[in-house]
Amino acid sequence: MSDTPLETYRSKRDPGRTTEPVPPPGPLPEGGDDTFVIQEHHASALHWDFRLERDGVLVSWAVPKGLPLDPGTNRLAVHTEDHPMEYAGYEGDIAAGEYGGGRVRIWDRGTYDTEKWSDREVKVVLHGTRVDGRYVLFRTGGKNWMVHRMDPRPEGFEPLPDLVRPMMAVLRETLPPDDDRWGYEMKWDGVRAVVYVEGGRARAMSRNDIDMTASYPELREMAASLGSRPAVLDGEIVALDARGRPSFERLQPRMHVGNATQVRRLAASTPVTFMAFDVLHLDGRPTTGLPYTGRRRLLESLQLQGRSWQTPPAWFGGGSMVLEAAREQGLEGVVVKRLDSLYHPGRRSDDWLKVKHLRTQEVVVGGWKPGTGRREGTIGSLLLGVQGAGGLEYAGKVGTGFTELALSEIGTRLRALERPESPFASTVPRPDAREAHWVDPVVVGEVRFGEWTRDGRLRHPAWRGLRPDKAPQDVVREDVRDR
Repeated sequence: MSDTPLETYRSKRDPGRTTEPVPPPGPLPEGGDDTFVIQEHHASALHWDFRLERDGVLVSWAVPKGLPLDPGTNRLAVHTEDHPMEYAGYEGDIAAGEYGGGRVRIWDRGTYDTEKWSDREVKVVLHGTRVDGRYVLFRTGGKNWMVHRMDPRPEGFEPLPDLVRPMMAVLRETLPPDDDRWGYEMKWDGVRAVVYVEGGRARAMSRNDIDMTASYPELREMAASLGSRPAVLDGEIVALDARGRPSFERLQPRMHVGNATQVRRLAASTPVTFMAFDVLHLDGRPTTGLPYTGRRRLLESLQLQGRSWQTPPAWFGGGSMVLEAAREQGLEGVVVKRLDSLYHPGRRSDDWLKVKHLRTQEVVVGGWKPGTGRREGTIGSLLLGVQGAGGLEYAGKVGTGFTELALSEIGTRLRALERPESPFASTVPRPDAREAHWVDPVVVGEVRFGEWTRDGRLRHPAWRGLRPDKAPQDVVREDVRDR
């Protein structure tokens, strides 16, 4: 039998430069047309190579997200050149710069039965270790095919959820007395993110359901490191300073950028790190019903450690020492989690507590006052509010903590939102209201402060930055909400 089908394969490979099998011309082997292999291929773009033995070669498709386990999901499969039968056992690293350069590992292999084989449709039944069931590949145009699972999803398998809202902690002034019943984690000063990983691709959602994926391309590499494992991870996106500590100020330029060119530039100059501290779904199984200790074991088994992602440590007991360590390292505080607690999506629960060194408060900007002196012609101070029983309650003004760039950006946004009347339900004191420019209350920021005064004002606030990941209607006094 001629090996003409392998001419394209050979033309793309130099046996002296690749570790792949490149058999010399000659007769093709005879087999049972019943071998299949799926290889995970970390090339320029992660994909899975699906290969079926047919007439002495491996007929091949590149499947960007892998074979689906859910019949409700069809996936692209790009037809590629036939491969030699020796490739069914190949694992190795193809040198950078060579065709298909990258790591190749066998993901699954086994036998298959043919139900139909034509130029436009291939129906097979796979008998593998990881994939078992009936599949059909059908051509959609040119080299593009789709692959569809014809059998029901495997028993117990649940597809990745579209949305899992993060569980939130309750603010406390002190650590719990029953120390041995709690786990302790550092509180990371960044942006909360739930990251959905499927087919080696990442999707990141904020606490108020904003898709942040485009703003943080660093997550792509983390997703690729998980390969075929579908997962939902809860964590915090942070920007680290020169001492390795989270810096909210450094994170600010990354938080509301959508332009692809600007994102690439900022990712190079101001990289971020994803701190993964919980796993909510893994390998087709929801994990929110497991206790914290069980979820923590699963999370650590993933060995998430890379250039822009990591699983920070947790401690069981010894809370006072962890809190003191957070203080010494200049961190915001600690998050305290009951060891037997389940994960309650979208809920604030006292199964999770946060104890802070630094007092911060989310605020809604309701207006601004012009600057004087060196700030003449720009913003001098922002008029702030938090949601109360009657609407947006005035909480004072802030005039410190701004960089020149921050003032310029905020000024541009607020001037487009000006309105004739105050958005505050409560009275703004006359000195603060004098010369005020009122705005629609849609911009959320964050301040650090000393304490709340008796009349509900922030004492000694300093601006920390914008919070585009937070919704205005959710901004309330943290100490009141968490009582």
